[in-house]
Amino acid sequence: MKFGCPTCGADCSRHDHRKRRWRHLPTCQYQTILEVDVPRVSCAEHGVHQVHVPWAEKNSSFTALFEALVIAWLEEASIKAVAERMQLTWDQVDGVLQRAVVRGLARRGPVAPRDLGVDETSYQKHRQYVTVVNDAESGDVIWVADGHGRESLDSFYETLTPAVLAGLRSVSMDMWNAYIYSTIEHVPDCEKKIAFDRFHIVQHLGHAVDLVRRAENRTLVKAGDFRLKKTKYIWLKRKKNLNELVDSGLQTAQAYALKEIACGIWGYKFRGWARRAWKSWIQMALDSGIAPMIKVAKMVRYHLIGILNADVLGVTNARAESLNSKIQKVKRMACGFRNRKRFRNAIYFHLGGLDMSPQLASTHTRS
Repeated sequence: MKFGCPTCGADCSRHDHRKRRWRHLPTCQYQTILEVDVPRVSCAEHGVHQVHVPWAEKNSSFTALFEALVIAWLEEASIKAVAERMQLTWDQVDGVLQRAVVRGLARRGPVAPRDLGVDETSYQKHRQYVTVVNDAESGDVIWVADGHGRESLDSFYETLTPAVLAGLRSVSMDMWNAYIYSTIEHVPDCEKKIAFDRFHIVQHLGHAVDLVRRAENRTLVKAGDFRLKKTKYIWLKRKKNLNELVDSGLQTAQAYALKEIACGIWGYKFRGWARRAWKSWIQMALDSGIAPMIKVAKMVRYHLIGILNADVLGVTNARAESLNSKIQKVKRMACGFRNRKRFRNAIYFHLGGLDMSPQLASTHTRS
């Protein structure tokens, strides 16, 4: 009997055999071990190699069906929990996860997204980050890179063909210069595609209102006026009892009104109308004399093109923000990660939308 060479498929004679063991699905609640004498072949071109077996993937000590079970459990629980339940070591379960990600990324192949979302998420304390790129249409993570500098996003763009880069409709991000400059360098017609998400603008506006409230509250308290005491979340969450404060004539109320006007600008279909509305708001904020709102107005003016793109294109970075919270959940479930590689693979595993199931191989015997 001849066997096919695992590398080139050429018919080869058996050289010898080696005993190998694989963990299989439990039988009647008992561990099942598959033990087989696996032939090795001698190929004239590639030397001596062990043939592939049809029930397990190369370099795995588990059958494909058992790995599929472990993957299913990993989608719901941490590596430590799965290891304890399946009576495996932590490294064995981690090996299943790492192979699953490699398999899934290989099957996915090149990506050709139309709308991108770019965001950063923390890896550990002390300002350690990774850059996460998602397909805004599907919501799947398609790239994870160490750091949040320009080179982190450069590494993603460099994997795309010129045709895919030209076909991008939008790249939604926060107003982080590293991402902006990377996109300007790689994406054609980027001035029409870079979009600064509404979420981040509103976040800056809310922070500005809170700064005004805190400063004004300190002044009022000194004068014996406690109207703004413990009202932080009333302004941020628009509580029903806000009406009296809005009509109070306080500077905080003026800042809040500017914020609400800005929030109402979103939704324009035509760029010209949107530009006029934003320019009117910018002038209104500059004329208010309220320092935190003036700072936001200058920021909006500087990044106006990207804000108009987000407004007119109707794109949002909401998926990226949602992914960020899910990534933090994955991190908490794992109680942290030993290194960035494991963190990246955990993100791909849980949020990459990959097909990671092991595939049963075909036999290599020749009659």
